[in-house]
Amino acid sequence: MSYTNLLVYSENGITTITINRPKKLNALNQDTIQELHEAFKAADNDNTTKVIIITGSGEKAFVAGADISEFADFNVEEGTHLAANGQKLLFNFVENLSTPVIAAINGFALGGGLELAMACHFRVASNNAKMGLPEVSLGVIPGYGGTQRLTQLVGKGRAMEMIMTASMIDANQALSYGLVNHIVTQSELLDVCDTLATKIARNSPTAISAAIRAVNANFKEGVNGYRTEIMEFGNCFGTNDFEEGTTAFLEKRKANFSGN
Repeated sequence: MSYTNLLVYSENGITTITINRPKKLNALNQDTIQELHEAFKAADNDNTTKVIIITGSGEKAFVAGADISEFADFNVEEGTHLAANGQKLLFNFVENLSTPVIAAINGFALGGGLELAMACHFRVASNNAKMGLPEVSLGVIPGYGGTQRLTQLVGKGRAMEMIMTASMIDANQALSYGLVNHIVTQSELLDVCDTLATKIARNSPTAISAAIRAVNANFKEGVNGYRTEIMEFGNCFGTNDFEEGTTAFLEKRKANFSGN
């Protein structure tokens, strides 16, 4: 499938999606959000894709925010629809994807860019990365899940400070906050993400999908995460991957998982 604002490349079970709007610092407009939805959906439905990496083109930005020119004149109803539709199409969609998603944060990840990175299952940052939610400086708040996911990741106090001051933090602060898992040089960023993705791809896709659902359950209102874990654990016993994994362990050989 061809895209206007994305570059998509797959090799060795890893699909890399690159947001390709360098002149706009890869800002998210509605067309890009729709294309990202389609690209993530296609990768998730591709049985050969074991891990997805999302990044931005160029050296300056992962995603420098939303395209403000698209919604500067919106009214209350239009603004509400913008947030609801964006969360459904992209941010919640990525968070609940059965295929693990790594955010490779190169440069600025601001506003909707940081919200996209936080929707991924974990994050790796280049040492020049800058992250923040500057929305209150525009008279609005984060609308793509930022108030919720930032609080989950860094805690209420730090999230409140970042949101209310509209300040950026650097990669070292992000690491100390637990917002990113690793910091690397920009030249190493994709290689490190590929290495992590390769380690993930060796494991059972069905078990990884179950783990994603179980972890996410902890953050869903009215859902008992422990109960979800028990159910997902039990369901694993009915999969071919469980049979293969345990058999391979007992036979002292490498497992060959089918993803079933």
